[in-house]
Amino acid sequence: MHCRVIQFKDATPADLSDIATLHAKSWQENYHEVLSVDYLKDKVLTERTAVWTDRLTSPKSNQHVIIAKVDGEFAGFISIFGANHEKYGTIIDNLHVLPTFKSCGIGTKLLKAAAEWANQFDASLPLYLEVLACNTKAMGFYSSLGAEHIATSYWNTPCDSQAKEYVYSWPSAEALTCQPMVHR
Repeated sequence: MHCRVIQFKDATPADLSDIATLHAKSWQENYHEVLSVDYLKDKVLTERTAVWTDRLTSPKSNQHVIIAKVDGEFAGFISIFGANHEKYGTIIDNLHVLPTFKSCGIGTKLLKAAAEWANQFDASLPLYLEVLACNTKAMGFYSSLGAEHIATSYWNTPCDSQAKEYVYSWPSAEALTCQPMVHR
């Protein structure tokens, strides 16, 4: 896919369907090892739509969601919550890019846009994210941008199970913004 004009904008309730659909599709493609077949087939879109309806119609004061468009077409999104954790700081809660737009650098640019927001929110805080152990591509991507694995925990899934996850961190939002571009 040749990416021409990439635009970033703050998400609004009008972006709800695109965000929820991509979030559900990403989970279906990447989390089949940890989420039940029933959940992924019949429940994930409804559940993600409910989450994003709440987030986009009643946003928390520490929340920011950015969408990416390529030539006017929705390509991906990122969400971030400032000062989310006492120890780890500001969390990048979601980063998803449509498969047709991967290798355009959109994921990296979305991360850097979120880091710029985090730096304005509170520059003293570290930046972190949680990655499921089954998502090795994501771990490689975040490591290539300077993130370090700092902790291991478990996610209580919507299917009433637990999945191993890793916490990756940058010492500050500025540390992420200074990383060279990675086209993934």
